[in-house]
Amino acid sequence: MEILHGLIGLVRSPVSSTLPQIGSRLYLTWGILWSFPEIRTHILVTSLVISWAITEIIRYSFFGMKEAFGFAPSWHLWLRYSTFLVLYPTGISSEVGLIYFALPYIKASEKYCFRMPNKWNFSFDYFYAAILALGIYVPGSPHLYHYMLGQRKRALSKSKKE
Repeated sequence: MEILHGLIGLVRSPVSSTLPQIGSRLYLTWGILWSFPEIRTHILVTSLVISWAITEIIRYSFFGMKEAFGFAPSWHLWLRYSTFLVLYPTGISSEVGLIYFALPYIKASEKYCFRMPNKWNFSFDYFYAAILALGIYVPGSPHLYHYMLGQRKRALSKSKKE
């Protein structure tokens, strides 16, 4: 829904930053953790869940307070736009690590793979798709991090002016 809300202008969040975040969360939860139960006990799942949970608790409580009361306390604004400095790197590192540690299970299981010959004359290997996903983190992570740095600068400088 967040992507749709961004597309139709219900929220100000650009789709270019929302889509990768939602996409990576769907991929990690379904494409890695649900699909390969062997990975669910890895220690990185703990840091992933903690990073995601703290981020969303702060984010949604911030938006909830703004909707309900028309404002959020300055400390909450600071949390909203500062905790990502630590939580993005821990969350992203956990995501990358979990994909990496899932690679042997992905390769061994051949889950979600389509082999030729088939009636569509098409082949797909989930193992290489997972490697591609890892490769997308290289340019994608700094892009999202820099986007949030810009958001932080705007939000915190605006609050000082008020």
